[in-house]
Amino acid sequence: MNAAIEAEGLVKTYPGGVRALDGVGFRVAAGTIFGLLGPNGAGKSTTVKILTTLSRADAGTARVAGLDVGREPVAVRRAIGVVGQKNAVDGEATGRENLLLQGRLYGLRGRALSARVDDLLERFRLADAADRFAKGYSGGMQRRLDVALGLVARPQVLFLDEPTTGLDPEVRVAMWEEISTLAREEGLTILLTTHYLEEADQLASQLAIVDRGRIVAEGSPEQLKAELRGDRITIELDGDGVASVHEALARVGGVREVALDGRLLHARADQGARAVPAVLAALESEGVSVAAVTVARASLDDVYLRHTGRTFESADAGHAAPDGDGAAASAGEAGAAGETTASGSR
Repeated sequence: MNAAIEAEGLVKTYPGGVRALDGVGFRVAAGTIFGLLGPNGAGKSTTVKILTTLSRADAGTARVAGLDVGREPVAVRRAIGVVGQKNAVDGEATGRENLLLQGRLYGLRGRALSARVDDLLERFRLADAADRFAKGYSGGMQRRLDVALGLVARPQVLFLDEPTTGLDPEVRVAMWEEISTLAREEGLTILLTTHYLEEADQLASQLAIVDRGRIVAEGSPEQLKAELRGDRITIELDGDGVASVHEALARVGGVREVALDGRLLHARADQGARAVPAVLAALESEGVSVAAVTVARASLDDVYLRHTGRTFESADAGHAAPDGDGAAASAGEAGAAGETTASGSR
């Protein structure tokens, strides 16, 4: 495989003993969209910081566009574009001025720069607003401009760290279309971090699921879902006897992968709808009351549940920080002395 990104054994521990990464490794094929999917605090943003030279790993190696991120950081910065979680748009400048300044930071000048800026304004449907102050743009327009900024210097690899966080659902879907078009028409390699299951399913041709600083599953969304045979049965329990659910369902044929997450009981069955009556009868025999039952086809949430023992929603809710890596980001980034700054790639 012609890899645009290679990471092996990445370890990162922040002050206070927060272990953000614990041996992360993966390969990204050139010209593909690769997703890092995980809840807040999983280690996604820390991984991106290392790959974009904004942070140093304590152990492990990484190469981007064939360049070692530790030994050749300046060359790496010239080969990549980075769109972070927080908006990098200067609201006191126009959309055009934002793009021109970004190009000049990369050494672009004259007609080549003007043509590139015009092309990006047109591509991202910002031409009509090009000479308005960016502070007057909608959230979706500002995010499109943010992505355009990451593309000015025609990078080989584009990093999108939680690109649709905070956007309305309709604007989010439009951004998905923009990202897909970029990969298809520009031949870009895109590494996308997200905690939206649907976003990873829609965009990524390959993805790695990250949990507590480790890669717990890797493959295409379809491959990962295909590994799960049958349907998911989710039961909301109501009442006593919760501790006996495993014993109850062990007696029901065809039901497997039983997991209890609070008062939500999850299990898999080849024909979920047909299995429900037997499941309910078994629970009733143990005195377990049921509030609601749902049956659904395999999803990435099921993949996450299988590999971690808890649902994606409950894992995400366990980290209040909205900026990606929870305690690791807040405790570590400010205090990590001697870290490099990728000013050339935003």
